Amino acid sequence: MEVIVVRIGSTNMNFVAEGEAVYQGRLKHYVSDVKMMDIPSSTRSKKNDPAHVQREEGVRILAKIQPSDLVILLDERGKSYHSRGFAADLQKWMNRGPKRLMFVVGGAFGFSEDVYARADGKVSLSPMTFSHQLIRVLFLEQLYRAFSILRGEPYHND
Repeated sequence: MEVIVVRIGSTNMNFVAEGEAVYQGRLKHYVSDVKMMDIPSSTRSKKNDPAHVQREEGVRILAKIQPSDLVILLDERGKSYHSRGFAADLQKWMNRGPKRLMFVVGGAFGFSEDVYARADGKVSLSPMTFSHQLIRVLFLEQLYRAFSILRGEPYHND
């Protein structure tokens, strides 16, 4: 199974890229390959309101999804977890046997209704709002933590 993290936009913050690299390296102990897939963000102009940006980015996201993919959105309206609960659901998602498990980080204005309709689940990392750049590192750390919990390793402390 491939794990793919789809992200809208890119990062220009070195510490974010360094953090991603750390957790991608750690995740190789659990998953043969965690791929990052960047999708260009839409620029907002006077002609492009937030709904237009959502639709444009939604089309780009949906173009990357295959019918057999299990798609989980990182979304403020998603389910909130403790780390062990997230690990349990990660195990359930993997047990469904998808070829690809995709986690999608939206852009500044979130997801289009078409992307919500295609999603198999939604995860909220916090009721607080974070920069989409910081979420890149925060989520990879939580994914690593979940795999370490599933393996019974000592990284996570209750």
